[in-house]
Amino acid sequence: MDSKTNTPRKESAENLVADRKEGIGVCGWILVSLSFLFVVLTFPFSIWACVKIIKEYERAVVFRLGRILPKKAKSPGLLLVLPCTDVFTKVDLRTVTWNIPPQEILTKDSVTTQVDGVVYYRIYSAISSVANVSNVHLATYLLAQTTLRNVLGTQSLSQILSSREEIAHNIQAMLDSATHKWGIKVARVEIKDVRIPMEMQRAMAAEAEATREARAKVVAAEGEMNASKALKQASTVLVESPVALQLRYLQTLATMATEKNSTIVFPLPINMVPGLYKNNGEKK
Repeated sequence: MDSKTNTPRKESAENLVADRKEGIGVCGWILVSLSFLFVVLTFPFSIWACVKIIKEYERAVVFRLGRILPKKAKSPGLLLVLPCTDVFTKVDLRTVTWNIPPQEILTKDSVTTQVDGVVYYRIYSAISSVANVSNVHLATYLLAQTTLRNVLGTQSLSQILSSREEIAHNIQAMLDSATHKWGIKVARVEIKDVRIPMEMQRAMAAEAEATREARAKVVAAEGEMNASKALKQASTVLVESPVALQLRYLQTLATMATEKNSTIVFPLPINMVPGLYKNNGEKK
C-alpha cells in the first residue's frame, strides 16, 4: 500500500461495498422513473427539496432504494436527490481530534498510573465509513482507548516515561490497521500526560537525589585527586629550585599587600626558630 497517496488502500476499502454488479431490478427502475416524473411535474417547487449542496470538505453517499450508488461518493457541488427513492449521507473529510480521557493502567512492573492522550484521524473513504460501521467516530474513539490501555499495559513505568514517541507510534500503527475497513486514516497519536501516585513520586525523587549526590561526591573526589597531583608536581619543582620557593614567597607577600591589610604575617620556617633563640641567649 502507498502511505502517501493511499490509492490502493482506498480502492480496496471501497470495493467492500461499492463494486456490485447487481442492479435495483425492474421494479426499482419503475419507482425511480415515477420519482423523476414527480420531480418534473412539480418543477420548480421540487427543486428546493431535491437539490442539495455538498461543501468542498464533504462527500455525499447516496442510497437509492437501499443500495449505494456505484463508483464513488459524490464530489462537492450540486447533488440531485430524488424524493422517496434516494437518501444521502454527508461525510466530513476534515481531520478529527479526539481527547482520550485518563486511563487507569497497571504497568508491567505493577505500578498503577493514569495516562491520557490525543488521536488525530480523518476519513479517506466516505463509502466505507458509512456502510461498514454504524458510528465511525464512536468506534474509533473507543478503539483508541482500548488500544492505549493494551499497549501501555505491556510496558514498564520507566519505558512509558522514556519512550513516549515510540509507544505513540506503535499505537498509531495498530489503530491504523484496525480502522482500515472503516475508511479511517489515523494521522497521529500523542501521549499527553502520565500521572503516577504521590508515594511513587517521592520515591523517584529520593532516588534521583541520591544519584545526584553520589555523582557529586565522585566529581569532588576526582577534583581532589587532580589537585593533589598538581600540588605534588609543584612541590617537586620547588624542592629542585630554592629560588623558585623564594619567588613564590615574595609573590604571596605582594598579593597580601595589594589587599590593603594593616597586618602582614611573615611566615618563617620552623627550623629557623631554634637558631633565633640560640642567638638571643648568646647575646645575653
